[in-house]
Formats: sequence, structure tokens, C-alpha cells
Amino acid sequence: MTRTAGIILFPDFEELDAMGPRETLGMMARLTSNEWRVVIVSQDGKPVRGFLGTSIVADHSFADCPPLDVIVVPGGQGTRTEVDNPQMIDFVREAGANAQYVTSVCTGAFILHRAGFLSGRRATTHWGAIGQLRELGDVEVMEERFVQDGNVITAAGVSAGIDMALYLASLLTDRQTAQNVQKMMEYYPQPPSLEEVRA
Repeated sequence: MTRTAGIILFPDFEELDAMGPRETLGMMARLTSNEWRVVIVSQDGKPVRGFLGTSIVADHSFADCPPLDVIVVPGGQGTRTEVDNPQMIDFVREAGANAQYVTSVCTGAFILHRAGFLSGRRATTHWGAIGQLRELGDVEVMEERFVQDGNVITAAGVSAGIDMALYLASLLTDRQTAQNVQKMMEYYPQPPSLEEVRA
């Protein structure tokens, strides 16, 4: 039976928060003979526009979404309103209750918290929101690239979602498959320093 990972989108999501894990998990699905599939989910099933203007077509609405084995909640400016969106919070709560892994990238952590997944756990988020996450008072905030606590995995900002998703791929399959995904993506970060760029 094919298992399903869902990327949950909302207006003004941060594009790489969503598409980094989408690429990683999508490549994992290809390399495992489609034992996995990755779907995009939005509240109404319509395309969703990201913070930088990219529109992504959804595969499912909340109403017709299949059971999810993994959920990924990106961050971005839109999380500031989505934490008060009862449809979003209810969907994440219900989908996550039956998922093998519940994950977030960046400020998606605040949606996970509102849905009840971070209280009493270790977690992380974008560096700019670390203080705000600490202020919630019931989360042990770690300044790490990604943090796993039980079946909940949170990633720091933007590009950290790729690191988290590669780790997740190793949990869902095996280390070799995750390494093959990394190789196919040619993801070996060695960014130049600003001093080197200016030279």
C-alpha cells in the first residue's frame, strides 16, 4: 500500500520551507518504487500563493485529503494568521493524530504548537522566532538545525527544511536511500562566505 506525505499550504507560506521537503520526499518516493507519494494540501483545494509570489497547485482540500502518514507544515508570514484559523488547526490536529511523523519548518512550529503537538517537547524554529517560541513557556527550545522529540520533528528556518527532510527520509526508509536522495539532489552545502563572494 502506498503511504502518503502531505505538505500543508496556506497563503503567504515560505516557498522553500515547503518545496525543499517536497523535493526531498518526492525524490524518496521515486527511489522507493513509489512506496510513498507526496501530496500538496490546501484548505479549499485551490492553488496557494507563497510569500514570494509563487502559486502552487494543491492536490487535495482539507475535506478530501487522504489519511496522511507524514505531515509537513511550512512557515512564513502566513503563520501569523493561520495560528488563529480554526480550520487549519483542526486539520493539523486531526491529521497529525494518526500520522507516523508530524513535522514543521521555520515558524510552522507555531501551528504545531497551537494544534497541541509541541507542549512539553523539545523543538526549534527560525532564528528570528526563537524568542517568541520560548515565550510560549511550555516548549524546550533548541537552537539546532532540526530537533526530533518522539514523532515530532521541527526544523529551523527555510533551508533547514531540506536537512530535516533528508533525516526524515532515513527514518521512513533507510540511511542508504536517504543518501541516494541527497546524491540525486546534489545537496552538499558548501556556501561561500560573504568575504569570498566580495573578493
